[in-house]
Amino acid sequence: MSEHWEIYADWNPWHGCTKISPGCKYCYVYRQDEMYGSEIASSVCRKTGNFNLPLKRKRDRSWKIESGKIVFTCFTSDFLLKDADEWRPDCWKMIKYRRDLWFFFFTKRIDRIMECVPPDWGDGYDNVIVGCTVENQEMADYRLPIFLSLPIKHKTIIVSPMITAVNLTPYLDETIEEVSVGGESGAEARPCNYDWILSVREQCIAKDIPFRFHQTGARFIKDGKMYRVPRCYQLSQAHKANIDYKIGKYLVPEKVRYEWKDSDYHD
Repeated sequence: MSEHWEIYADWNPWHGCTKISPGCKYCYVYRQDEMYGSEIASSVCRKTGNFNLPLKRKRDRSWKIESGKIVFTCFTSDFLLKDADEWRPDCWKMIKYRRDLWFFFFTKRIDRIMECVPPDWGDGYDNVIVGCTVENQEMADYRLPIFLSLPIKHKTIIVSPMITAVNLTPYLDETIEEVSVGGESGAEARPCNYDWILSVREQCIAKDIPFRFHQTGARFIKDGKMYRVPRCYQLSQAHKANIDYKIGKYLVPEKVRYEWKDSDYHD
């Protein structure tokens, strides 16, 4: 997920997830496991060899994940998955210790977060970004009121895979730092209509919320015509559309500075 950009890193402490809503139907984790011939079912959650990655060092004792990076966390599962409840406390300890990193996770289980946060969570950790994922209006109307009520320092809304038009206007307030929208990948992907993308963009501009179009998906409808977009072009074609709003360098919202100061962290 890091796209090999210097500012990003990946950390998947566990792998495998159970499907809970329409957006999960053609989950990329299941497709990838099938592609690589995994002997363990994708619905079975298991710890990975990189569980302690944030604490691992190179031979010269420097961190394997260098200070200042945005760490895409648990992208081959869901960080709030119930099956991982026994492992998550150790992850929180690593996240708190590595305050020189930003940890970014998406979830379809935002309704579980207060069962999953550490005792000292308070109004959220400064270095944790939480993305609430919605795929249609039903999920937006269920998850986003919960999301808005939660004590989280950095909130983003992820509309992906976008399988219907969505009205986010009631949920776009000053606590939302970004909205990111994308279509579905895979051979059986459901179509994503460019008009839906543009509508969300207009909603964000009206509320002055940074907006990013991150992926076309495999079946993309524009001006009434269906396009089949190969996987290798789905990110680049979205970027070429040039419709992002208030998104700066490394695709980070302009109004948010993901950075750390030496005074905030001591190794």
